[in-house]
Amino acid sequence: MKHTYTVVFERGPNNYSAYCPDVLGCVAAVDGWDEIRAMIREALEFHIEMMLEDGEEVPEPSMSIEDAMRFHCDLGEEPGYEEWLDPDEPASTEVTVAMVEVEINAAAAAGAAEAVGVGD
Repeated sequence: MKHTYTVVFERGPNNYSAYCPDVLGCVAAVDGWDEIRAMIREALEFHIEMMLEDGEEVPEPSMSIEDAMRFHCDLGEEPGYEEWLDPDEPASTEVTVAMVEVEINAAAAAGAAEAVGVGD
């Protein structure tokens, strides 16, 4: 099963990070730009396979690039968000939004879920 998700990539002062607004809780962070695309793809595949193993529904890709940029920009206006920011560390210096295709091994995840009795 293939899905193409919109991912927000950020270049911070010390690393690169990425997250997918459609799959909340799935993030990746690495030292270099060259690694971040592969790392977020791997993180998405693993995250979704674990969701399937737990009997959860796979989130359908729903955000366009424009939606994801608005989502990212609106994060700073969320109440309590400033608590997550380190005032001594500069904010991201670059934000890029791109589409990332992932392939989910649904059969393996379903087999693992069945083996542990998820959904019984």
